[in-house]
Amino acid sequence: MRRTPRLTSAVVGVASLALAATACGGTSTEGGGDGGGSEEDMGMAIAYDIGGKGDQSFNDAAYAGLERAKKEYGYKTADIEPTDGETDADKEQRLASLARQGYNPVVGVGFAYGPAMEKVAADYPDTTFGIVDSVVEGDNVASLVFAENEASYLAGVAAAKATKTRTVGFVGGVDVPLIHKFQAGFEQGVADTDPKVEVLSQYLTQTAEEGGFSSPDKGKAAAEGQIEKKADVVYQAAGLSGQGVIEAAAANKVWAIGVDSDQYQQEALAQYKDSILTSALKDIDGAVFALAQSVEDGEPLTGTKTFDLKSDGVGLSESNPEYAEVPGLTDAVAKAEEGIVDGSIKVRTEP
Repeated sequence: MRRTPRLTSAVVGVASLALAATACGGTSTEGGGDGGGSEEDMGMAIAYDIGGKGDQSFNDAAYAGLERAKKEYGYKTADIEPTDGETDADKEQRLASLARQGYNPVVGVGFAYGPAMEKVAADYPDTTFGIVDSVVEGDNVASLVFAENEASYLAGVAAAKATKTRTVGFVGGVDVPLIHKFQAGFEQGVADTDPKVEVLSQYLTQTAEEGGFSSPDKGKAAAEGQIEKKADVVYQAAGLSGQGVIEAAAANKVWAIGVDSDQYQQEALAQYKDSILTSALKDIDGAVFALAQSVEDGEPLTGTKTFDLKSDGVGLSESNPEYAEVPGLTDAVAKAEEGIVDGSIKVRTEP
């Protein structure tokens, strides 16, 4: 039976799961943490990953969760941009500053915050911290991770159904284990749907410092190279760089597949929307809001929480009307969803 994606309304379920699991903008730390922050409750704060707000993807999804919390609870919020070439010490200062000011919870958006959060969370045990896309051990840390490989598998199914040249592309921002999950799921989804379809996969950079997640020009060049090799569907997991992939797809009248947010719906990408077939979704919005809700309810979420297809934590968007017009696509994705949920399809996490 068709499983209708419910990520846009799944926050209630996500929050319930979160509670069930309960058991540089910054300044210097001025002597380190004292276990608490300001006496004033300042609400939620998030510190962005590379690319910052406006990436129409990963960071903007976290911001949407912040805005939902602000509207729901009527409290103050803060969102802090990263700086070029920053160190773990810079991230520590940013997180510590937010905790010291009284923000609770404090969320680091992206795996790059892992080392800094491990240290700062220990210094501020009365503050709840959240980290997206990484696991950090700590009694006051919620690790919000996602089954990106499952959503990417569905994107691979869609690509295999939509291609006419039997060549599709994958563009990853940085060659790191997190993005390997996107590649692995996509390649497997393509192969399981049509083994005759070739997948061209490449990464923009080896490290985040080289701009793999923040350089639309790099994304555009990579996509153009794949399109020259006859790719007519290109899936990107590249943060802000992914906008360049989408731009290249639109210019060459081929399909792009978005990531993290429903990029067909993003205002900043409106001029390219007709070329965005679908997007592999991660309910970062819902996860961030669920953390805020758990703190408000006095039962802060801690430990590792995985948001997967079964819990509607990941999925595939259907906003573009042409999605339903691709022969066999809707049924193939529905079948794949059922297989992943019932366990008959095991999606790899490494290519």
